[in-house]
Amino acid sequence: MKLEVSVPEVVELFKEIKEQPEQIFEMTRSDIRDTIGTYLSELMNVELTHFLGRKHYERRQGETNHRNGSYDRNFTLKGIGEVDLKIPRDRKGEFKTHVIPGGKRYEHALRQDLCLMFLTGISTRSLSMISKKLVGRKISAGEISNVNKELIEAAERWRIRDLSQEPMKYLFLDGVCFDMRIGKSIETIPVLVSIGVKDTGHKLVLGLQAGDKESASNWREFFKDLKNRGLDFKQVTLGIIDGLPGLERVFKEEFTNAKTQRCQVHVARNVLAKIPQKLKKEVADDIRSIFYVSTLKKAKGFFEQFKEKWEKDLPSAVKCLDSSIDACLTFLTSLRKNGFL
Repeated sequence: MKLEVSVPEVVELFKEIKEQPEQIFEMTRSDIRDTIGTYLSELMNVELTHFLGRKHYERRQGETNHRNGSYDRNFTLKGIGEVDLKIPRDRKGEFKTHVIPGGKRYEHALRQDLCLMFLTGISTRSLSMISKKLVGRKISAGEISNVNKELIEAAERWRIRDLSQEPMKYLFLDGVCFDMRIGKSIETIPVLVSIGVKDTGHKLVLGLQAGDKESASNWREFFKDLKNRGLDFKQVTLGIIDGLPGLERVFKEEFTNAKTQRCQVHVARNVLAKIPQKLKKEVADDIRSIFYVSTLKKAKGFFEQFKEKWEKDLPSAVKCLDSSIDACLTFLTSLRKNGFL
């Protein structure tokens, strides 16, 4: 059969395209979906031929399994949309195609995109509403929730992974807050966080665990979990922490070979909170001169100058820094002990 198109028909087609330019792209997408659907269906027919060991209508003596028609199925592809397929069947029901994943209605690349959009903060309901425009098929909120369950399971496997092959020299410890869905509401949940540093300087997130950052017992359980997962506490030489109550004591009890280093950023913030606005920049510069020096001796000297300069006008700020200065300079002591200074 020869397809013939007259000039008037072409002219009429281009008039429609001129009035609605997007029409040609929709026509193209529709043709592509039909072509790909046909291609994949034919590919599965060839797969069934290989499975049965004989071509269509070919008979062999003793063979009891045969083709048994096909059934319709839809499958969504990234960048193309929903395609119509005909899945071939055998009489015994033994044939399973490898062209289309069983029980899946869209390819893995789309699942990754849905997970990424969910992680950026788009709700399952919103994703369901916009899915028709994004992927060519409406995806229910339930389907998106199932995809996210896989994401959660993968994240949990990572969170509890083995740490025995990850020797750590330094640990950064802090408590942060994240918004989490609890039931049908969004709650702000405190989370304990540990970041490890290897000898090479490579950093790794070692642990995330919900818990009150002000609770010493929560921190102890967090440290025990790290060690139970294989973290060698004997190799840890320094813990960088802020001034959370009880944290320093618990850390020293669980990591007996390590010293503690107060987070200089937290300490500086605490000091500056006690400073009038007009003096904040000058005091901040003086604090940096203490923290960012090359030797412990210089740091101590700059601190004495700081006390002499500000003790009369800013006694509470000086007292705040004085109470934490030794813990803020632990790293300089360690560097000197190891011959780096």
